[in-house]
Amino acid sequence: MDHRTADAEFRRSGSFDKASSASSSLRRGSLSLSGTLRSRRDNDIESETVSEAGDIGDRVLHSDRISDNGSLQFSIDHALENGEIMSIPENDLFQSLGFGPRHPTAHNTVSMVSPLPIISPSTKPLVCSEDQKQEKEKVLPLSLEYISCLLHLAVFGILGTLTRYLLQELFGPSIARVTSEGSILYLDLPSNMVGSFLMGWWGVVFKEDISKMSEYLAIGLTTGYLGSLTTFSGWNQKMLDLSVNGQWVFAFLGFFLGLFLAAYSIIFGIETAKGFRWLLKRFSSSSNKEICNFSSKWRVDSLKCHLAAMVMLILLLGVFWSVSGVLTKKDFDTGSSEAQLWLGCIVSPLGVWVRWFLARLNGRGLGRAGYLKWVPFGTLIANISAACIMAALATVKAAEDNSTSNTVAGGIQFGFLGCLSTVSTFIAEFNAMRESTQPWRAYAYALATIIISFALGILLYCVPVWTRNYE
Repeated sequence: MDHRTADAEFRRSGSFDKASSASSSLRRGSLSLSGTLRSRRDNDIESETVSEAGDIGDRVLHSDRISDNGSLQFSIDHALENGEIMSIPENDLFQSLGFGPRHPTAHNTVSMVSPLPIISPSTKPLVCSEDQKQEKEKVLPLSLEYISCLLHLAVFGILGTLTRYLLQELFGPSIARVTSEGSILYLDLPSNMVGSFLMGWWGVVFKEDISKMSEYLAIGLTTGYLGSLTTFSGWNQKMLDLSVNGQWVFAFLGFFLGLFLAAYSIIFGIETAKGFRWLLKRFSSSSNKEICNFSSKWRVDSLKCHLAAMVMLILLLGVFWSVSGVLTKKDFDTGSSEAQLWLGCIVSPLGVWVRWFLARLNGRGLGRAGYLKWVPFGTLIANISAACIMAALATVKAAEDNSTSNTVAGGIQFGFLGCLSTVSTFIAEFNAMRESTQPWRAYAYALATIIISFALGILLYCVPVWTRNYE
């Protein structure tokens, strides 16, 4: 071998060693990056999931939505786990890592090395399943989807308000005498427990089955009916009523007991629903196919079915509002609980609609980086704001103390604010956080909601009553 051949062999050997070293270094970097991305992705997914356990508002209408950084992170991890190479824009990579965008002029790419050929996101997009593709096929235009959602929320919200009133009467001083005004067993405790129990059925275990029949029905049952059947603002106000009379221990016990019973109500609901599902599978010849066939048979999946459902809901809403308006006018001057109920039925859809629109904030976090993504800010804002307005109206009722103010303020409290706030969604989020890898978030979220609402309520209600000597 002459010196030229030896020199060429040396150069090839050196180049190969350098390439192998660079490849190994890049591969180690890729694996390290994969672990970082996977850990961050899992954290973000769990935070977003627990925050969206109750409701995501009108974002549900955009079925083709993809989370801000979920698709990119999933694609990176998918390629790394399967031994593929990805070449992605450096700008997108830094955004997915949470560092924000780089300089607008930067167009460099970060390559990840593996034994397989290069695959870029443009040539291998994130593919959805066939069912997801079908779900994205829109039967109604977006405007009609909004109208359908609003109609479902309004009708089911009124039904939830009526059910809450019936449970107050059934368990209240007039019949069963289990609950009362000046007790830690407050009037809305039975409805909060029943709503939390049903949330375990309709909002957790069977929510997917209901959504297969009609997504709007699922929204109406969970956000509309259960959200209006339960009320956080009414619960907070009863504890303020105890506090204004100096019964601070009972107020504390009332919050603890209410949270405890609601939390175990949803657990009991989930367990019984799972048991019922198991029985269906056990005694059904075709197991899951029977449930799927039932869902498919009653599925609202055509324009004709959607329009028929909307017409029926419009008629129901018209009947509810007409009857409520006539009865409100009849009993308005009495200031009775019936007058407050009928006025509440008129304004309750407004509370449901506002809460549904606020729910779009759940799972979004704060700022562009999405800090505190695990906090459902939509539900938090709805509950705290409803509790504050209810406390202010309670002060008005104490100051005026006449039939007109009692009817107007009481109707707004029972209808609009009772539907704006919710315990079923709140407790579904609490339960999801409690079962996550970071259960401390559930108690932090519950304490933040209760303490802020109660503290602001004291300023808006207790302090004016004490200083003005209202009865």
